[in-house]
Amino acid sequence: MPRESSKTRQQRAVEIDKRLQQHYPQASSALNWRNAFELLVATILSAQSTDEIVNRVIKDLFKKYPTAEELAVTDREELEQEIYSTGFYRRKAKNIQTMAQKLVDEFDGQVPENMEEMLALPGVARKTANVVLNEAVHSQTGNYEGIAVDTHVKRVAYRLGLTNQTDPKKVEPDLMELLPQESWRQAANALILLGRQYCTARKPNHEDCPLEGLCPKLQVP
Repeated sequence: MPRESSKTRQQRAVEIDKRLQQHYPQASSALNWRNAFELLVATILSAQSTDEIVNRVIKDLFKKYPTAEELAVTDREELEQEIYSTGFYRRKAKNIQTMAQKLVDEFDGQVPENMEEMLALPGVARKTANVVLNEAVHSQTGNYEGIAVDTHVKRVAYRLGLTNQTDPKKVEPDLMELLPQESWRQAANALILLGRQYCTARKPNHEDCPLEGLCPKLQVP
């Protein structure tokens, strides 16, 4: 990776953020949701699945179980069948049901609105917590607590030289240091879109990439 000063990297990060906002002005989660609870369940289901599959599953799932209270008491095997097509359905069903029960027992059935309490929920790590908080809780204020780092964000951030890390837990603070807080939600969603459309894992499309000229590194980590 070309060596650059922290000041130069910061300036480049600002320009990357600006160009991403211009190219993806409406970047947001591709999951369908109406409230924080639905987004939380959908995000848990999206692990190692696709947004398209999850959106098909939750369309019927939330008709049967629209609240945490109803999801917490449903038959586990029935829930497993409902979410089977998302993969890892037994583990996901267990996490979703125990998460829903904790919401009922400790949060009056409502999704908490801060990182500490979100991370106390079964099956919820920082990426999931960031998605829910950034999209459903803090999107109007911009008081984001972190950046959701999935496999696309991790890959693109590394290739762009915004981090030297490949562990999402270490990538996140690097991005938080470089990008303005009010951009954290939009930047994560834009990096995901960039990773899907241009900066793909196997064959990046450098010629058409909207960040052409800002990427100092082309090799795959």
